[in-house]
Amino acid sequence: MTLTIALSKGRIFEETLPLLSAAGIVPAEDPDASRKLIIDTNHPDVRLVIVRASDVPTYVQYGAADLGIAGRDVLIEHGGSGLYHPLDLDIARCRMMVAAPEGFDYEAAVRHGARLKVATKYPRIAREHFARKGVHVDIIKLYGSMELAPLVGLSDVIVDLVSTGGTLRANKLAAVEHILDISSRLVVNQAALKLKHDAIQPVLDAFARVVGEAPRR
Repeated sequence: MTLTIALSKGRIFEETLPLLSAAGIVPAEDPDASRKLIIDTNHPDVRLVIVRASDVPTYVQYGAADLGIAGRDVLIEHGGSGLYHPLDLDIARCRMMVAAPEGFDYEAAVRHGARLKVATKYPRIAREHFARKGVHVDIIKLYGSMELAPLVGLSDVIVDLVSTGGTLRANKLAAVEHILDISSRLVVNQAALKLKHDAIQPVLDAFARVVGEAPRR
């Protein structure tokens, strides 16, 4: 019985390696140096599938992967249907922020009831955030670099992930409001948890030992 783990390239993959190692799983290749989308491991019955970060919950939800690792931002946008979230892995940490051009008085705009144009990859998070504040917004969904939108007049502000803030500063933007902290979670297909319990539980236990957190039941 093959166990399939969905991961995305980059930071999440790199920070997942120690967790996989704790579970005795070693990838046969580095996805950044390979064109393969299915990567074998040192276990003949464990494989990794490399997918876009935003697609991880979908692969797990529909059973194409038994478990995966996805950011809290991705899970909120996905909605989490059919997924079990047993562990916050405390990796790939960053913040979801509202950012605006330098000189834009965001607080005054909110205080005076201005209708804001908001560019973001995260429409659900943005919409819910501004609804809680009672701020009227027009959400503009983008897939590329958010920082360009206010610079060319497409939006007043952006909602995006911020790590160091270097990209914001380089484009004369500043973070003006914190929405939520982001880290990556382990997600498990609920049916697979029952059908492949003997294969999945040791992985959950190994990850839990590394992060020092008991899996949620």
